[in-house]
Formats: sequence, structure tokens, C-alpha cells
Amino acid sequence: MCIRDRYQRLPGVLDSQVGYIGGSKADPTYQEVCTGRTNHAEAVQVTYDPKVVTYKELLDVFWGKHDPTTKDRQGNDVGTQYRSAIFYHSEEQKREAEESLKAWQPKFSSPIVTEIIPASTFYSAEEYHQRYLEKKGQSAAKGCKDKIRCYG
Repeated sequence: MCIRDRYQRLPGVLDSQVGYIGGSKADPTYQEVCTGRTNHAEAVQVTYDPKVVTYKELLDVFWGKHDPTTKDRQGNDVGTQYRSAIFYHSEEQKREAEESLKAWQPKFSSPIVTEIIPASTFYSAEEYHQRYLEKKGQSAAKGCKDKIRCYG
């Protein structure tokens, strides 16, 4: 997930993990999620210091890094696991996400289809998915401005 490295480069982001959320099966595997039958979304869980980076700044990275106007698709990746979604952990996060969506909508020619829904259990993806782009030689160092090249 290319967005994971974008988050990891932000000062104030302490950790980020790729994984699965919003589905019906406990502890799903990548292969199970790819079938579309578990209803999980591929996601990034971000741990951050709100004294250094705000939730709004994290939302701005989210909106700016992917296409929130396509249902069940991100680039060449197609399926329900690629839906655009924000999983919130508090009513404050929900409010900020909804306000952010409204603020970003004029920047897109099509309606934003991003779901804003309560977070359920997040399951970390398998180790070979973690820090994938770093393993391919890209930097996730704080403040790095190198272009992030997504594979897939």
C-alpha cells in the first residue's frame, strides 16, 4: 500500500501497519481477503502523536494520495477490498472525517464514494506485506520527498 509510506514519512507518525478491517472473518489471510468473500478492506492503521501531526493532516494525506471517487478500485486493483474507507475510533474523528470529505469534494469532478464507518477489529497483514516498498529499496524516512513508486 503506497499510502503507508506517505504516512510513515510524516513527522509525528510513530508507526503504520497495513492490514485488513471491516470484514466478517477473524484473522483473515491476504488470499481470503482477495476473494472478496470476507468483506474486509485493505487498510493502513496509523499510530501518531497528535501534538506533532493532526488528524486533519492525516486525512489530507488520505484524500491527496488516492482516488476516492471510484467504487471498489484503486488504480489497477479492483475488488471490494480496495474500497475507499475511513474507519474512525471516536465521534470526534467521525466529525472531522465528514468535514474533511466536504472540504475535499470540490477538488474532484466526480462524487466521493468514501465510506466513513466505525472501526472494527484491525488485523495486521502478513509480514511480507509490511514495509513492502521499503523492502524494495524506497525510503520511508521522516521528511523524505523522493517519489513513491507503487508496484502492482
